[in-house]
Order: sequence, then C-alpha cells, then structure tokens
Amino acid sequence: MPTSETIHSMLATGGNRPNIGRAGEVAALILAQPKRQQSRKVAQLVECLWDEDPGIVNRAADALEKVSSTLPSLLDSWKAPLLGLMAEAAQNKQRWHLALIVPRLKLTLPECRRVAETLQCWLDDPSSIVKTCAMQGLADLTRQEASLWPEVLDLLRIHSRSGTPAMRARGRHLLRQLEAPCDKPE
Repeated sequence: MPTSETIHSMLATGGNRPNIGRAGEVAALILAQPKRQQSRKVAQLVECLWDEDPGIVNRAADALEKVSSTLPSLLDSWKAPLLGLMAEAAQNKQRWHLALIVPRLKLTLPECRRVAETLQCWLDDPSSIVKTCAMQGLADLTRQEASLWPEVLDLLRIHSRSGTPAMRARGRHLLRQLEAPCDKPE
C-alpha cells in the first residue's frame, strides 16, 4: 500500500470484484503489519463501518470479518463499538459479517446473552445469508457460554429442518459439530 493510500481509500475503490472490492487486500495488509501498527490500521478499518457510503461499509465489514477469523484479539479494544453497531445494523452485508465477527470476541456473560438475543432476532431476517450467519454466530457463542448450548441446539434443530436450503445445510453441519461428544460445552 503506498503511503498516501489509506484503508478508506482502498475500500472506496472497486478492485477486481466490485462487491468486495479490495477487502481481501485490506485484511491481508492488516495481518501482515507489525503488531504495533496493526491496531492503528484496525482503527481505520473499524471507522469505515460508519461511513456514509454503503459500499465502503460492506467492504469494511468483509475485511474485518477476514481479520477476525485469523486474529480475533485485534478487535478486543473495539468490542463496545461493535456491540453497539450490532444492535443498530440494518444492512444485510453488515449484519451477516457482524454475526460472524462478534461471537469471536471475548465476551462477558451479559454480552453473550445480548449477542445471542440479537442473533436470534436475525433468524427472522428476510436475508437467507443473514439467517445462516446468525446460526453460525449462535453456535460460536456456545464455545464461550455453555449455558446457551441447549437453547442454541434447539434453534439449530428447528432451522435445519424448516429453514432455507442454506440454513438447513449449515444447521446440519453445526449440529454435527455441537452434538459431537468432544465439542459439547461443559
């Protein structure tokens, strides 16, 4: 990335794939930075989640999800703003990425319950992708908070039978993982 190019300007350009633009490049750039510079770049990326341009917001959410899948601890200092954004997120792409990102953060019990409540509401979203990512997020939350396990298991069973094809497929996969004796939360 040239010194004059910011995270925002990278996300503002389309790249080879107009939907995600240079989100993958932004994520790779952040992950390749020395540790002390990563937090500054993550800060720039997180700020883009509140941009007026929905394209930048969507690409920022995509890049942040990629970063969180590799190094979720980079987002620890952004937990409060991300929890707040999750409560107000309206765009589908933003929702589905937040459904995957937020359960990767180190959450307290009240935060886990708040996130679970939001994700359960998203199971009624018109978007099949939002619903499917909400299922994944709920399953991921059970790794942090075992008390959610029975309710999440019931929800997954229901949606793996009655949901969209994507929800049924994801539900079957998640049920295999959660019902495996070695993965059952204690």
